[in-house]
Formats: sequence, C-alpha cells, structure tokens
Amino acid sequence: MFGINFIKFDSMTYVIKFKNGQVSKEGRGLSFFYYSPTTSISAVPIGSNNLPFIFNETTKDYQTVSIQGQITYKIGNPKQLADVLDFTVNGDGIYKKDDSEKLNQTIVNEAQTATSSFIHQLGLKEAIRSAKSVETNITDGLSNSTAITMLGIEILSINILAIKANPEMARALETQTRESLQQEADQAIYARRNFAVEQERKIKESELNTEIAIEEKNKQIAEKQAETEVQKAENELKLREMKVQADIAIENQRKVLLEQKTENERKEAETQGYVLETTLKPYKTLDWKMLTALNNNADPKFNISLAFRELAENAGKIGNLNISPELLDNLLNDKKDRR
Repeated sequence: MFGINFIKFDSMTYVIKFKNGQVSKEGRGLSFFYYSPTTSISAVPIGSNNLPFIFNETTKDYQTVSIQGQITYKIGNPKQLADVLDFTVNGDGIYKKDDSEKLNQTIVNEAQTATSSFIHQLGLKEAIRSAKSVETNITDGLSNSTAITMLGIEILSINILAIKANPEMARALETQTRESLQQEADQAIYARRNFAVEQERKIKESELNTEIAIEEKNKQIAEKQAETEVQKAENELKLREMKVQADIAIENQRKVLLEQKTENERKEAETQGYVLETTLKPYKTLDWKMLTALNNNADPKFNISLAFRELAENAGKIGNLNISPELLDNLLNDKKDRR
C-alpha cells in the first residue's frame, strides 16, 4: 500500500538492502519494511551447495574419457558475490535474474580447466585409475583460481565419482583385461598344481624323514636300553661282589673275633687254672684225712662215710666186717631224701 512492503528472509540468506543506490542494511535472516520505488534488495544464499558435473577430456593416447564428480561449496563472502553477480529479488523474494547457473558454470569450467592439463599427460589406463589425483588437481586449481577468489567462493570438498572410457574402448579394455586375467588364472592353476606336487613331495619327504627319525629314535632307545641293561648287570655284579667282599670281611672279622675270643678264653682258662693251681698247691701235699679234719664237718653220717673209706683202704687187714641193715638203710634213705 502506497509502495510500502514487508519482506522476510531465512537465516541461510544474506540480505543487502540498497536505498537510492546505497547500502542501508545488510545481514543474515533480515526482515524489514521498505519503500519499493527507492529500494533494491539482494539475497545471496550462504548455505552449502552440491554441484554435480560431467565433462569429457582426451588422454595422451588420444582416447576420450568422461569425468563425473561433485563439488561442494559455499559462499564465503556474499557481499563480494553480490557485487559480481545479480541476486536481486522482487517483493515476493523471487530472483529477477538467475545468476546461480552462471555461478555453477563458472565453478565447473574452472574445475575442467584444472583437470585438462593433468589428463592430457596420462594414458587411458592411467587416467581411468587416477580419480584421487584428479580430485587433488581440481582442489588445487580451484584454490588458486582468480575467478573463484573474486566470487568469494569457499570450496568444501571435491569428489570424483567415476572416470570412464567410451563404450567401445571400455569393451576393448575389458577384453584385454579378461584375457590377461585368464592368463593369470591359467598361471595360477599351473602354479597351484606345481605347488600341490611340491607339497606332495615335501609331505612324502617329511613322512620318510619321520620314519627315518623314528627308526633312529628306536635304535637309540634300544641302544639306551641295552646300555641300561648292561649297566644294571654291572651294578648287580658290583653289588654281588660288594656283598661277597662284605661277607668275607664279616667272616674275617668274625674269625678274628673268634680267634680273639678263643685266645681270651684260653688265657682266662690258663689264668683260672693258674689261680686254682696256686690256690690248691698248698693242699697238694696234704693227706686227705687232714683236709677232712680241716673241713670240720660235724655230720655223723659224714664221719661214718670216712670210716667206711678207711675200712676200704685197709680191707686187706680186716678179717670179718659186720654192718647192720639198719645202718645201711639209714644211710640210703638219707641219700634218697637229699635227691
């Protein structure tokens, strides 16, 4: 009404308000009233954008490859970009001109320029396998690009999704690779068979070596057992010899002890005989009658016995001797009582 309008932007949009050709307000996510006849508004999106691309290049061996990838970027300096490209919006917030396509094309062109010189130095096979190197070259090219710097663009990442040859050349490469792989497969089969034969030979050698080792071990065990038996027999023989020697030593010792004992008993007997002889020597010349008298035995029967002995000694002088039965019976009974 009367040319006064209200407009509102989200937080991912950098807004520059021009009034009479001069910047009167700028910032993110602004909302304001403005007078349309004298006001111009630029709205620059500052969020990150994914820019897919695909372009063709020629390799060193004159083969065409297609490079497909994606560039992720954001507008780092929206005011600088608004000075170069037109991001003016109407009262409904719709862009009057679509310069975003121009921005995207500029970025893709700079990426292709950075890729071309690198791909031209590579052969077809090398180019197909150089995705990582292409990413590095595009990153360096965009970082050093004057146009990208003037636009205030920040490159976040570069991703190469595929590098492909044309269909005919791809089939040729597949055939060549297939034949090469088939040769490698045949070589692998041959190597595997040789390996199997070699392993079989090693297994047989190992079995033979094991048998030889077992036989050698058994031989060593038998020799060891024989040595053990011989040693055992020698030990038994030594034990027997030691036992015999011990028995001989014991017998010799016993003999020595017996001789010593005999000698001691002989000496003891001689000593006892000498003592007895010495003791009895004074009585050797004495008459038995005197010895009997010295004994001083008062037993009547003993005296009767002495009397009978004297009678016996003088039997030639006795004519007749009468002994009463009572006396004999008394003497005999007394002897029985003693028993």
